[in-house]
Amino acid sequence: MNPSHPELIAAFKRMQADAAHKFELIKAAAHKGPKAVQAATETAAKATKRRDAYAKKLDSLGVSLKD
Repeated sequence: MNPSHPELIAAFKRMQADAAHKFELIKAAAHKGPKAVQAATETAAKATKRRDAYAKKLDSLGVSLKD
């Protein structure tokens, strides 16, 4: 892992954890009905887009976070 751009790396890791959490919320909303599932799905999609945006920024800077 490249130690440069620590703020972006930290933000990416937060977005990564947030996206994973939002996908877990979809499972939790499953028993609440289709509207709850739809709302959770939309929220998870937004979190995934944010995560991917940070990943793209880091990639354009040459920072690789692949383990």
